[in-house]
Amino acid sequence: MRPILPTGALSKLPLMPTVSDAIDSLSGLAAGAAGWDPVGLQVGDPAASVRSVAVCHEATDAVIDAALAEGTDFLVAYHPLLFSPTTRLVAGAGAPGRAHRLIAAGVSLFVVHTGWDTTEGGAADALAGALRLGDVEPFGADDGAASFKLVTFLPEPHVPAVMAALAGAGAGTIGEYTSCGFVTAGTGTFVPAADATPFVGERAEHNAVPEARVEMIVPAPRREPIIRALLAAHPYEEPAFDLVTLQPASVFVGRVGTIETTTLGGLEETCRAVLGFHAVRRAGPASMPVSRVAVVPGSGSGMLGSARAAGADVLVTGDVGHHRAVEALEAGVGILDVGHAPSEGPGMVALVAAVSDLLEVPVTDLTGVGTNPWGIA
Repeated sequence: MRPILPTGALSKLPLMPTVSDAIDSLSGLAAGAAGWDPVGLQVGDPAASVRSVAVCHEATDAVIDAALAEGTDFLVAYHPLLFSPTTRLVAGAGAPGRAHRLIAAGVSLFVVHTGWDTTEGGAADALAGALRLGDVEPFGADDGAASFKLVTFLPEPHVPAVMAALAGAGAGTIGEYTSCGFVTAGTGTFVPAADATPFVGERAEHNAVPEARVEMIVPAPRREPIIRALLAAHPYEEPAFDLVTLQPASVFVGRVGTIETTTLGGLEETCRAVLGFHAVRRAGPASMPVSRVAVVPGSGSGMLGSARAAGADVLVTGDVGHHRAVEALEAGVGILDVGHAPSEGPGMVALVAAVSDLLEVPVTDLTGVGTNPWGIA
């Protein structure tokens, strides 16, 4: 299958890495997140050292207990801990209290969430793989995270050094390609004041000098370090640059594929066996023929229309409400609500493997700790 959202150039960590090093290595796992999703570093010090890593489904109290017992100082979570704005981080119950626990213990928290859903090999692909779907394709477009385009102007001989500095700070990465940019030649005009120290040109005179226009993509989380890198590397006393907001690209949160013809009831039993959760809810007759299946990890009932447009006979997801199930039946599409956490289970196995592959530090699997508040029926 063609990559849906490649993770980009990902490198192994240096000896005794920092949180910032770990984020650089793992950033591709969250790169395709929806624009509303608070992925990335939620808690922690980017300069702190990373000696031990744990991966979890979400940072519950039980997970934090286990992480502290393991001596973890960098926790990779699928679900965000702080999803809604908060004005206080104090000891106590709830997400703010758990954030306080992590801060007090010196544990950093990095979140991947919908970025991991959309990434090739991530949660959506893992769920499709667990159900053994064939001819898998993406579906369910959603707006990705915001990004920017940096435009600056400088003498042509300095272009390679400045672009290298920008790329080193995270600019110019498009899928599997790094250091991407566009350079055009032109003429810059300016009049330096009497107290200016121009790199080229004369004070108090109108100057027209050959310049290059450089354009590079800037991911939103890397905006500030990239601007700092530009100011440090640019030869001019007062660099001119624009930061243009780009329309978020669409990412695909679900997968649709074929399965050897079965029935909705038969697929229901397969989901119970594969996902290990017996409280699967079915909307549609058990005898309904099924040969094309759409899957969305987590809460995917909002993708019902997209699943129908993709030709799916059934949508497998979690958190399906009454009215959405009725809508599905009226549209002739079956629903299998396999539970929020169980639908993400295969993706957690894949996440542990991905983090272990990218970080050369011990990685503990805590994805089985407190993953499903509904338990097993």
